[in-house]
Amino acid sequence: MRKGCIQIYTGDGKGKTTAALGLSLRAIGAGYKIFFAQFIKGMPYSEIDALKKLSSDITIKQFGLECFIKNEPTRNDKMAAQKGLKSVAQVIDSGKYDIVIMDEVIIALYYKLITVEDLLKVIKSKPEHMEIIITGRKAPQELIDIADLVTEMVEIKHYYKKGIEARKGIEY
Repeated sequence: MRKGCIQIYTGDGKGKTTAALGLSLRAIGAGYKIFFAQFIKGMPYSEIDALKKLSSDITIKQFGLECFIKNEPTRNDKMAAQKGLKSVAQVIDSGKYDIVIMDEVIIALYYKLITVEDLLKVIKSKPEHMEIIITGRKAPQELIDIADLVTEMVEIKHYYKKGIEARKGIEY
């Protein structure tokens, strides 16, 4: 049986969700079943449409409302994130999937929508074969310590600083 690892994609650079999506594409090709949970994100994103078109081997759930990143999160944002973590815990306990991706869950931690302790409890309950992928800026040391792989995306230059807005099919 394959040993599942815990992977983290973090940092201020672009590409964390994209890396998780690339891994999903590879895993689908290998016949794996994937659960892709998006925290914070509740709006329509092109990756959701693409994954639904590509495979019936991936289940996608969003556990965010409208984007609050430019504002303060609300009580409803916190409730949505906590509901998401509870759902992911049930998915992990089911053992039905080979890979569970928690996209932007680290940002949910940063904004105190969920606790590090609760997330660690969920991650540590994974079956031996299951791969867990966690994304988001500002990974706390407690997550880094339990991970098998941590990749930090470093921003060197970004076109946002030139005033180029998020573009459909590229950023969303």
